[in-house]
Amino acid sequence: MGGARRIRLGIMGFGQTGRQIYELASASPDIDVIAIADVGRAEILHYLLQSEARDPKQFRLDGNFLVTDSQRTRLMSIDTPAEMPWDIFEVDMVIDATGIYGSEAHMQSHLAGGARRVLIRTLPEDNIDQVIIPEINGDVADIRDRMVSAGSPTTTALCFLLQILSEQFVIECGSMTTVHAYTSDQALQDYAGSDYRRSRSAPKNIIPNGHDAGRWLGHILPGFAGKVHTSTLNVPVQEGCLLDTTLVLDADDVSAEDVNEVMRAGAKKFPQSVAVVEDPIVSSDVLGSDYSLLFDTKGTLKAGEHFIKTLGWYETRGHAARLLDVARLYADLDQREEAAS
Repeated sequence: MGGARRIRLGIMGFGQTGRQIYELASASPDIDVIAIADVGRAEILHYLLQSEARDPKQFRLDGNFLVTDSQRTRLMSIDTPAEMPWDIFEVDMVIDATGIYGSEAHMQSHLAGGARRVLIRTLPEDNIDQVIIPEINGDVADIRDRMVSAGSPTTTALCFLLQILSEQFVIECGSMTTVHAYTSDQALQDYAGSDYRRSRSAPKNIIPNGHDAGRWLGHILPGFAGKVHTSTLNVPVQEGCLLDTTLVLDADDVSAEDVNEVMRAGAKKFPQSVAVVEDPIVSSDVLGSDYSLLFDTKGTLKAGEHFIKTLGWYETRGHAARLLDVARLYADLDQREEAAS
């Protein structure tokens, strides 16, 4: 972005993804995190950040401020979007990293509080302005957009896989199951919740669940609307996820190695978001990865004439990096408009 004005970013929710967004932003010369809203005590939020950061000593706590050599970020004890006065911080965009405020009404609360735009880290609960993955459908982003989703880690990984393979093969339909680390909204012990299966203990069970990626896939890749069924298996690991995708190809002469070669070429096209691994890795090997998709060549199999099964790996840090890419995309649109006016 050259000598452009730094992006003024707000974050709501300082859980794992919020901390990853903040850490990545702190290392970015084009972004200032101005304020963070979270119900947690400042000293505990600082402690959790240091427990996970690659360079924990760079993050200091000064009263209600997180401080680095280049940034000073206000910590606000806030529980809901409607309580946060974003207007006093003059933020360009708020990233809602809570994972729980995905409705239009909650996003409107951020805007009413003074945010110029709000970006959620999950798929939306209802219709909003855009679901954007910059290298996939970034061209549809509009300067008038105010409520935006960056999809989800699973959705982004799937979209990169489909985008790359569909440029070389005709994909008739498919099925994706994400073998997913358990999440913070699951119970440690059996506890009655809104869903029968997710009321069971996360660290003790493999728990089947649905996934909304199939519902929103057509908004990102219109050619795949209604063509891919998506589901989840939450498993007893804390981090690291596996994308297990089976695709039905039009042609019958495509080999597993043909698919691997196309993915190797695709990784060169998207070097910040996609990588290919040739080693027999497992979930813990992907922790700390900034990629949205680590394609596993040893997991590619052909079954029958038209079925291809693929494996890919990802974790939330890669999605945190893509959220910042969305913020940059909209900042660039704003700066172009300012330059033209």
